[in-house]
Amino acid sequence: MALQTKLAASSIYNRVLRQLPGELSMAFAYGSGVFEQKGQEDRSRNMLDFIVAVDNPLAWHKENIKQNSKHYSFLKFMGPRFTAHFQEQYGAGVYFNTLVPFENRLIKYGVISTYRLITDLLDWDTLYVSGRLHKPVLMIQEPETYELTAAIQTNLNSAVHTALLILPDVFTEEQLFHTISNLSYSGDFRMIIGEDKKKVENIVKPNMERFRQMYESILDSQEHLHWNKSQGNFEQYLSRVSQFHHLNLLPKTLLMRLVSHHNRDGRNRDTEEVIRSLAYGGNCSENVSSGVSSIVQKSSILQSSKTILTAGLLKSVRYGFSKLMKMYKSTQNT
Repeated sequence: MALQTKLAASSIYNRVLRQLPGELSMAFAYGSGVFEQKGQEDRSRNMLDFIVAVDNPLAWHKENIKQNSKHYSFLKFMGPRFTAHFQEQYGAGVYFNTLVPFENRLIKYGVISTYRLITDLLDWDTLYVSGRLHKPVLMIQEPETYELTAAIQTNLNSAVHTALLILPDVFTEEQLFHTISNLSYSGDFRMIIGEDKKKVENIVKPNMERFRQMYESILDSQEHLHWNKSQGNFEQYLSRVSQFHHLNLLPKTLLMRLVSHHNRDGRNRDTEEVIRSLAYGGNCSENVSSGVSSIVQKSSILQSSKTILTAGLLKSVRYGFSKLMKMYKSTQNT
């Protein structure tokens, strides 16, 4: 499961949540303001990123617009019903308020409905929040239902099965966790312009132990995989049987992308035929990678376009500029 850390009630993370309406089904913090990243000397200067899940987005936004009107862009004048509809129906189902001053920090928080979160965790329909949960996060409020807890675990299992289909027969722990972390960035147009080119490496290298804690029980249970923990490497048994096994356990949306790609010649193969063809016919790694990228590309474009409206033009320019500066600094350090 995603990394769990007990927090003091007085921590800044809990103080942030106390400024927001209650009725949360889950809340976590993530990113360079929370965890060490390579090349980041002072985390306290970075923005704190949060995701909160709510059962009723309309009721939540109605209360939050009353409490924290300044967090919102001009969209608040459209009313909470429009805000909730805009959250649910466009992009990845997340509504972000960004560059919000809090004490001596800046915060950004995204709101997602519990239903959309569970769907993304199980099916990877956008790989947006589910992709963030492939990496270590700071759980501030743990999932309140078994359904949500189980969906988080399924998401981690899906990440492992997908990564093993992409990786060769021999690889290191770092290569595995890099591949898993990269799933939600592959195909993201922001990785071309707007993001640190070494973003995934910077996440993985300083947090290897956290990744091991997250994935150890899943990796130990893989029957087609041998993990030499003392040397920090893996050997998987690449065969038709193992690939068929992993393909059968991929999330629904990724399987649909594989079927669609396989049927681009006009034929109408079903999911079982496509899985068998990929397992027995080769090019499995390339096809899976392409399928993941196609999910991320669409959701990243739609969500980024949406964020321009939820943040407002001025904040969007400031946020985009800060991202470009990070990318520039990364290129100077190469």
